[in-house]
Amino acid sequence: MPANTSEPTLNPKKTYEYKYVGMVNVGRDMPDLAEAGIKLQCTFKITGVSMHTFLLGISNVVFEEFNGIPGESSFRLAPNLTKHLAAELTRPFTFEYTKGQVSDIKAAPEVSNTIVNIVRGILGFLHVTVKTTQRAYELTEVGIHGVCQSSYVIEENTTTKELYVTQVVDIANCQQKVAIYDGMALTEENKISKERGENVVATVKYAYTVKSTGSGGLITQASANERHHFSPFNVKGGNSKLQAIRNIVLLKETDTVGKPVTGQVKSKGNLMYQIEKGLWQMPILMTDLTKPVPKVNLIKHLAQDNIHQLNGATSADVLNLIQLLRSTTQEDLELLWKQLSTNNEHRRWFLDTVVEVTDERVLKFLQKRFKAADISANEAGQTLLLAFNHLSAKLELVEMAKEFLTLPFSKSHILLWNTVVLSYGSLVYKVCARVNPCPVITVQPLLNMATNGLAKGVKEDMVVALKALGNAGHPLSIKTIIKFLPGFSAKADTLPTSVKTVAVQSLRHLAIRDPHKVQDITLTILAQRTITAEIRMLASIILLETKPPVAVISLVTEILLHESDLQVASFAYSRLRSLAMSRTPDNHYLSTACNIAVKTLARKLGRLSYRFSQALRLDWFHDDLLAGASGEFFILRNGTSVIPTSIISKGKLHFIGRILQLVELGVRAEGLNELFKDRSGITKDFEVMDFATIMKIVNFQSLPKDKPLLSVYARVFGQEVSFVDLNQDVIQKILKSMSLMASKENKVWNIIQNLQKGLSWHWTKPFLTFETRFIQPTCLGLPAEISKYYFSLTAINVNAKADFNPPPKEHLHELINADISLDTAGFSGSAKDFFAFHGISTDLFQCGAQLNSKTIVSLPWKIGMKRNTNDNNYEINLVPTKKNTELLTVNFNIYAVSRNIEDLSLAKMTPMTPENKDYEENASMERKDTDEVYHPKLKYCAEASIYGTAICTEIEVQRVHYLKEYPLYYFLGYTIHSFTECTELLHHTADTYLLCFTISGLSLKQGLELTPDPVLTVKVLAFSPKGKPRGYEGSAYYTPTTQMDDIELIISEVAEEVNWKICADANIDKIQSGAHFKWGAECQPYEVAVKVSAVGGTKPSINVEINWGAVPAFIQVVGQRIREYLPGMSYLMGFHQKHEKNDEQEVSATLASSQEGFDVKVKIPELTIYRHGISPPFEFVGLKATCKK
Repeated sequence: MPANTSEPTLNPKKTYEYKYVGMVNVGRDMPDLAEAGIKLQCTFKITGVSMHTFLLGISNVVFEEFNGIPGESSFRLAPNLTKHLAAELTRPFTFEYTKGQVSDIKAAPEVSNTIVNIVRGILGFLHVTVKTTQRAYELTEVGIHGVCQSSYVIEENTTTKELYVTQVVDIANCQQKVAIYDGMALTEENKISKERGENVVATVKYAYTVKSTGSGGLITQASANERHHFSPFNVKGGNSKLQAIRNIVLLKETDTVGKPVTGQVKSKGNLMYQIEKGLWQMPILMTDLTKPVPKVNLIKHLAQDNIHQLNGATSADVLNLIQLLRSTTQEDLELLWKQLSTNNEHRRWFLDTVVEVTDERVLKFLQKRFKAADISANEAGQTLLLAFNHLSAKLELVEMAKEFLTLPFSKSHILLWNTVVLSYGSLVYKVCARVNPCPVITVQPLLNMATNGLAKGVKEDMVVALKALGNAGHPLSIKTIIKFLPGFSAKADTLPTSVKTVAVQSLRHLAIRDPHKVQDITLTILAQRTITAEIRMLASIILLETKPPVAVISLVTEILLHESDLQVASFAYSRLRSLAMSRTPDNHYLSTACNIAVKTLARKLGRLSYRFSQALRLDWFHDDLLAGASGEFFILRNGTSVIPTSIISKGKLHFIGRILQLVELGVRAEGLNELFKDRSGITKDFEVMDFATIMKIVNFQSLPKDKPLLSVYARVFGQEVSFVDLNQDVIQKILKSMSLMASKENKVWNIIQNLQKGLSWHWTKPFLTFETRFIQPTCLGLPAEISKYYFSLTAINVNAKADFNPPPKEHLHELINADISLDTAGFSGSAKDFFAFHGISTDLFQCGAQLNSKTIVSLPWKIGMKRNTNDNNYEINLVPTKKNTELLTVNFNIYAVSRNIEDLSLAKMTPMTPENKDYEENASMERKDTDEVYHPKLKYCAEASIYGTAICTEIEVQRVHYLKEYPLYYFLGYTIHSFTECTELLHHTADTYLLCFTISGLSLKQGLELTPDPVLTVKVLAFSPKGKPRGYEGSAYYTPTTQMDDIELIISEVAEEVNWKICADANIDKIQSGAHFKWGAECQPYEVAVKVSAVGGTKPSINVEINWGAVPAFIQVVGQRIREYLPGMSYLMGFHQKHEKNDEQEVSATLASSQEGFDVKVKIPELTIYRHGISPPFEFVGLKATCKK
């Protein structure tokens, strides 16, 4: 067939009429499970305007929705939305068409992007490249999904003179892919994890029938079949399926009569899908966004609903509020501020939610607040922190945000200034994650700040600038950072260690973005033994974050083999050892290299104890889930102090090919070490009892003012959000405020006065923790979306009143001898909502699968506390509620959802696993892959009958198990789980619970003199209106002698005709201690004895013996299980075994020091296990000193 008769063309003198059907279904594609879908039908005509310009006229528009179980439910007409779509789609559209390629689509200026995208989906049937000289070929061409790879196969029917063209588009292989990833800028993509499985897979197939004509090829039929598979885990283990089908059939071809009228049209671009800007409409709910300002009064209702209690039922309404705020104009936000800022509740709610307007409007709003100074520094810091971290990652927003670095109000408070600078760095990081290369102008203000701080020698400026550069992670900041690193700059060697530690840590994001440069820098620092150990250890942390190859790990190994500083060697070795055992995909190759290094270093460093610097790590990863987690804990020490120099803990979440850093906390105690340095009376082997002496020796005023006692920082999602230096001034203020000699000017005094009058306080915090959206087009021109939302609402309400007898008049020390009564009542709770959506979401309609999950925690209380000074008596009264209280509820379900903007009241959510469906009766061969229907109901109550209460847990789960759907089927269905404090179940309830402490005054006054009275009496009682008190009473007796201290504890039940007791005696000797436990009726039936002894000398040891007489049956069962378990486990741990007959009612263990570590021997009946030369995990602080005494 000649090529010129097959290439798709349109005759400009003809009119072509086609029938169009486009349909989407979203669900599990399993029998008896609900699905959601939409269907759009119309006829359209294509008429020539000029040689290559054609007019598209659409008519007979019908829009239908599906929500239910296939085979039982059917599509239903949406009349109002049909009218809306018809009014838009029946307007004239024009397009250019040449050689099978669609371009330059035009429409009236007011036509929305959603409508133009639907038109793109219709016109896509014309867009095909036909080569009759080849039966199979590949092309990279423009389509609705972007510029992607297409594979063609052509079949020819010579009888009908038709070509059958099949086109498959690889939308995972696009030079320019149309897709948006929103809310994931702070996550790190991990390619190795993606190699283990995908959580999103999409395929697109087109089929065309091209009939040869004298002037070219005419497309008479065209179909498209697109499938998207999504799972929160690996798609191999079950997934949600979205299928988009398009069918177009030529109805007739006629000569054009008259001249077509196009009207005023504007270019809307080519066939590539255009994503709607703003993303205002969330896919998990649909709201009418017209005239949003009056509807934002929802703030007032939400504030009122959550003042005294947490209204968990309406917590998700905050997302509706965020929708409305996102649809407001700049002028609207100013108007709302004027309306709401005069009421403290409404003001706080507005500031907490306006941060989710994630574009230039929120920046302009905050700029006005900073310039007018009509918010407090605290309000400004909280609002700006969230606003900057939730902003869209756009260069123009970074440029706007720079102004905050120059506003005077930003520097009005040190914590606010730190927040502004750190948050700006976080915004730069997000933008640089999207823009490559990232312009240096974005980070220039921070580079200037660091350079100026270095030139002026201002430590505070250097620290905050370096921390912000660390947040930004801009590749071009390395030249500035190395000016602060020892070994790279002469001036850096003279900087305080605290500045250099911040400089090293500021390389943490660059370890991923520019690993080779960071490897060179950190390896150089690690190799220089003249650099402080702490700096070298921090450099080793960053070095291994770059995931270095085997060659670099070999260099590290060589450095450690010749390392003389055991702190550095121990830390680096322990980090290598922990990574060698890592199972997360990001460490797949690194763990192999580290394993080799550990084997080389084990002989030299394998026996170092935990008194040296250590790096600990725990992690796991599951390929079927494509999810995992890791946690690391670093303890950095120097060679002269028992107190760590730094402690760092951090965790990461691994999911769907990405890594999210969760929370990282760090504490640096350089000043604390300085405080204890060279203090007579404080040795390395100090004991707990020495702390009183330490506090007398330590003088906080001796601490240099420029050196903080402690420095603490917090990072969330890899971004440092705050840091605090606890310096001498802060300590003095704290000590002064807590001083008993504080007078009326003290803040604590004001609190005391307010408590006497009665104090009421409440706080609420709505917080959208994360919002992630992945949107890509379908062949119909409709956006397929995968979104996740996690939102929390926290509420606390406290009422308190105190009485002091006599009341304080001048100083706080007057409270020491006062009787105190404090009554408090209140509530604390939180509601956490999680939503996940997979389906089609536009501003006009939504259909898809949606997970709704809600967790509510609530804790009401009413407590009275009293102190009687004369009797040394302390009471706590708890008043229980008279009704059942749900302490924790968790429920989630998956729904098929359908919504449209014209009929919001008709929105439908059908549980994907219908609750009333009887699966057992409908079992058939069609469902042979179904394992079972799992629908357990469980309720269990643990009663405390004495106290008239019970804790009940209740769970109901429904699942449909498909064996091929592991592990997704665990989450298909609904779950209801609750913990409830129940009072209605029991025969009697208590009016109040009493917890009473009585401390013997005689004992306090006479110290070591003998007293027959208990030194401490504790009563836990329940009082009911008709009965006598019930509960338990415990008494502690203390009998000191010159040789030994005896302690006796007796616990008994408070009730008539009850003689159940627990008796415990402890004898504490300088060398040997023991305890004797008896329980049962009058402490007679059961007994266990424990003896601990220590031996001094050159080889100190500790021996523990446990003897028992009669014990309850369950203890005998547990003991037998241990006897069965111990031989095998001890063998795996490298212990030797010796079968010999030992005492049948005794277990003993001996721990003795040896030259290579320590020796362990354990004896149980019929078996002795032992092992020599075990490396000590901990240093026995104070053991030798104790033995010598």
